[in-house]
Amino acid sequence: MKSYLFDPPPIPALPISGSEKLFPIRRVYCVGRNYAAHTLEMGGDPTRERPFFFSKPSSAVIASGEDIPYPPHTNNLHHEVELVVAISKEANHVSAEEASKCIFGYAVGNDLTRRDLQDEAKKPAAHGKRAKGLIFPRLYQK
Repeated sequence: MKSYLFDPPPIPALPISGSEKLFPIRRVYCVGRNYAAHTLEMGGDPTRERPFFFSKPSSAVIASGEDIPYPPHTNNLHHEVELVVAISKEANHVSAEEASKCIFGYAVGNDLTRRDLQDEAKKPAAHGKRAKGLIFPRLYQK
């Protein structure tokens, strides 16, 4: 049996409506600038800028009813309602029909963004900081 130097955090999971089981969360993928109004709000041009993808750590997920720790040192915290798609099967280069078979269910999420940090990360000198935010919380053995 392997032992850890310290106790690892619990696996992030969400309750499933109508069940006593939990849905474990391994990764959180997000899409930015995926509709024109948001692109305009962020100062972009929807006719020239394509949506982009990024990730968040699974530890960023907080179940409904839990306390949300307010981030310190922010003066500009925004919230947005998001559609959450829970995927329960691996898929790569699949048809739309095959992709729909990989969806376990849907939820409504509330995405919080520290706009002051996001604005700082947009500056050319901060480009490396933006890349450092891509965290994948799982290791795969070769």
